[in-house]
Amino acid sequence: MTNINPFYTTKQLLAGYAGIVFGGFGLHKFILGYTSEGFIMLVISVVGGSLTYGITLIIMQLVGLIEAMIYLNKPQQEFINTYFVNKQGWF
Repeated sequence: MTNINPFYTTKQLLAGYAGIVFGGFGLHKFILGYTSEGFIMLVISVVGGSLTYGITLIIMQLVGLIEAMIYLNKPQQEFINTYFVNKQGWF
């Protein structure tokens, strides 16, 4: 069982709010340290969005919004175990 410290609480809130506002660009993934997942979301949003007139950007924004709601609704201990101990990258 890991200790709950303010660092994890700050990361949880920051990733949640970033997922709401900038979720389509994968900023919340970068905040949690998942750089490859963040780059995947960023490339899909930018390249796919330019080719599909923004449809993939809207889809990625919805994915980011869903992940943000998951981040903000998880208890702190479960969030730490899921995203920092077990390193679950998606949902």
